Amino acid sequence: MRGLATILGIESHRPGSLLALRPLPAERHGKADLVVDLTGAAGQGDAPALALSFAGQMQLGAGLSQMIGNAQLPEIVAWLDGVAVGRARPMIGDRVWLTQGASDLLAGAIGLIEQSVARFAAGQLTPLPEPVRLPRQRSGSDLLLRYLPNLAAGLIGRRIHRLRNRPFYWQTAYRRLDGQGVAGDGSLSGAPFALLPDDGKRFFADPFVIEHEGRTFLFVEEFPYELSRGVISVAELGPDGRFGMPRQVLVEPHHLSYPQVFALGRDVWMIPETSSAREVVLYRAERFPDRWVRHATLIADREISDATLLERDGRFWLFGTERHSQGNHSDTMVVFGADRLDGPWLPHPMNPVLIDRSAARPGGAFVRQGEKLFLPVQDGSRTYGGGLGLAELVELDEQRVRFAAPQPVRPGTAWDRRGIHTLNRAGGIEVIDSAG
Repeated sequence: MRGLATILGIESHRPGSLLALRPLPAERHGKADLVVDLTGAAGQGDAPALALSFAGQMQLGAGLSQMIGNAQLPEIVAWLDGVAVGRARPMIGDRVWLTQGASDLLAGAIGLIEQSVARFAAGQLTPLPEPVRLPRQRSGSDLLLRYLPNLAAGLIGRRIHRLRNRPFYWQTAYRRLDGQGVAGDGSLSGAPFALLPDDGKRFFADPFVIEHEGRTFLFVEEFPYELSRGVISVAELGPDGRFGMPRQVLVEPHHLSYPQVFALGRDVWMIPETSSAREVVLYRAERFPDRWVRHATLIADREISDATLLERDGRFWLFGTERHSQGNHSDTMVVFGADRLDGPWLPHPMNPVLIDRSAARPGGAFVRQGEKLFLPVQDGSRTYGGGLGLAELVELDEQRVRFAAPQPVRPGTAWDRRGIHTLNRAGGIEVIDSAG
């Protein structure tokens, strides 16, 4: 893999680059129940062998060449003795620097191995429902030739983008529910959305809405550009049917977003995203909606994004995405369960339950349609914030978690911005956000 080694050498000189690690020495530990073969050289043995293919290639370098040359979205398939048994579609956050893109890809591979091993041990590793052809071994010798034009075009494109655009920007919008809303008909149709105002010095995103004592409140991530991190803010619906400028109600030394707010018992609670602090925290409203106190740490020392709560059959569940190694924040779903809201919270034995850039990261609270439950999920296939889908929760218990494939939310005349990123509703109000 001379081309791959050359590229890693070139990129090792840029600030903050990820360097290749030396391989671990080969060791033998007796008879194995399962062999994980990342070399393609294991051959026939007494134990079943698990192998991976990258973009239809059995070697990483060839797979990277295929993706770069054809602008192809990455897909990793797990093979058990030549039968396809698992699939990962990792999100690539950086399409310019190969080391960062490869890091996202390899983090997805690690997650797929963990998932496959857990399912193998539980007797749940079964063939994929659709047929997949086993790839042939190919060389990745043209990787360098495909990489250099891609790098040059990417760096030029980034420079042009910086010259033309202001800082990253999101917009939040709301409307009174028109019929079943977005979750009911799967499209941005019906009554138009109204914009939540901002002053250009900040943006508002990740909207959650709650009705409390006959009043309706909108909680959002507020991102003041001067502060350069998110805080949680709130606005109340006025008699004229409009929300005013939100005011800050929760500020921490670290970034806050995704203010999932809900009532349970006599209290109102919030589980905001605190992934940069490597924890999931439960807050209680000491004086709603203005004063919040830290009640409990639900999950510690894990980088989990957009943890979304579900109470079902007397048990609590949290669904979110976890960043593996140096991979992406948005493509690997994990689930935790607890008998009480304040824990203890335990990881599901089938974690990670999903590795998919278009289906893993929650984009709002669960929505009930009749007897069915749907989770809004973010679609980061092309870019973060690029779209949203609705995924039905098909199975959930102590042994299994399964979602149906998400149905993308279709565009419509109610919202003319690019895509949507979050969807919530309560108190007769529906809220969304999108990249500006």
